[in-house]
Amino acid sequence: MKNVYFLSDAHLGSLAIDHSRMHERRLVRFLDSIKHKAAAIYLLGDMFDFWYEYKYVVPRGYTRFLGKLSELTDMGVEVHYFTGNHDIWAYNYLEQECGVILHKKPLTTEIYGKVFFLAHGDGLGDPDKKFKLLRTLFHNRLCQILFSAIHPRWSQWLGMTWAKHSRLKRKNNEEPAYMGESREHLVLYTKKYIQYHSNVDYFIYGHRHIEVDLQLTKKARLMILGDWITQFSYIVFDGKHIFMSEYIEGESQP
Repeated sequence: MKNVYFLSDAHLGSLAIDHSRMHERRLVRFLDSIKHKAAAIYLLGDMFDFWYEYKYVVPRGYTRFLGKLSELTDMGVEVHYFTGNHDIWAYNYLEQECGVILHKKPLTTEIYGKVFFLAHGDGLGDPDKKFKLLRTLFHNRLCQILFSAIHPRWSQWLGMTWAKHSRLKRKNNEEPAYMGESREHLVLYTKKYIQYHSNVDYFIYGHRHIEVDLQLTKKARLMILGDWITQFSYIVFDGKHIFMSEYIEGESQP
């Protein structure tokens, strides 16, 4: 039985991350290290810092990552790609050219007899009105069409600059720390969700850039993935056990 892997939030191409080429290569080396051990890989959003697909234009960069995704799917590894709040605008390029399975909404699925609820995590329980407004605008089809009318030279610059500003406005360029079980939005959302969906064994999210592993009930366990900027964290499920790990160069990996 092969492993199933979960990771998120690499933010490839970010103007706020130094040595972006090295950043991408590290992720590719990890994917290469697990390609013969993986039955499936779930990428839970924001793998790119900004990704906008045009019908005939491919964003510059990411060739190593996109090539590795294509290699994995050609080998028969299922690669599931969830859109996040930085890569909402994925349409069919990743599916058609790289062979991934694209998810634009949370997914409930069974893996090796266990029920998983998988989502990037943006918009789930977050009461921030400004964020909700931006999310609505970004998902609006008319706004997407209007943005597509801008020449890629300028739209890509706008998107990358917005993403950079979003990251740099945080104190010390870091995500807010874990707020505790009684205040963390994804935890509160999950507790409400469990009341009507008691069949779920594992809830796995990205988005928050923090590592969380919380047993909510005897059955339900919540895990937040961390990121691939400073933590290089991921989750492994082998059919019996599920655990979080961090990729360290030069060490053997699960």
